[in-house]
Amino acid sequence: MSPSISAEDKLDYVKSKIGEYPDFPKEGILFRDIFGALTDAKACVYLRDLLVDHIRESAPEAEIIVGLDSRGFLFNLLIATELGLGCAPIRKKGKLAGEVVSVEYKLEYGSDTFELQKSAIKPGQKVVVVDDLLATGGSLVAANELIHKVGGVVVESLVVMELVGLQGRKRLDGKVHSLIKY
Repeated sequence: MSPSISAEDKLDYVKSKIGEYPDFPKEGILFRDIFGALTDAKACVYLRDLLVDHIRESAPEAEIIVGLDSRGFLFNLLIATELGLGCAPIRKKGKLAGEVVSVEYKLEYGSDTFELQKSAIKPGQKVVVVDDLLATGGSLVAANELIHKVGGVVVESLVVMELVGLQGRKRLDGKVHSLIKY
């Protein structure tokens, strides 16, 4: 039987697989690419373990996992399945059928709109929001607003990576956790 690997070792391994691309999408930006980790089978397993274990410990009351368009989708179904919970998407405008609620949010150069199906979250339901990256915080703020509009209760926002220098965390209310900080 092989020895168990620690959470810290799992995190170090995942971090070692995250790609770095200077000057993408524009000069002066160092793009951290989660897909580098997701192409490695061991990193995928470790990342799943870290996300699921964190929610088990930090938000055991969670009833539904919400993933943000588009890389948050890579995690919400996986986490929900492991925890025996439901999951729901928050998508860009025009991508969801049925009755939706919308919120516009600011981007570096303009704005965008997120939508959530009204029926996806029941009033009072406890929600964990998951995404790959916390940068300026705009998308997570919008997601939290949407969830509140339909009566959900955000118990935690969980991201794989956080760009600390952009101070997006300061814009968010409630519990926020990032696995990796840059």
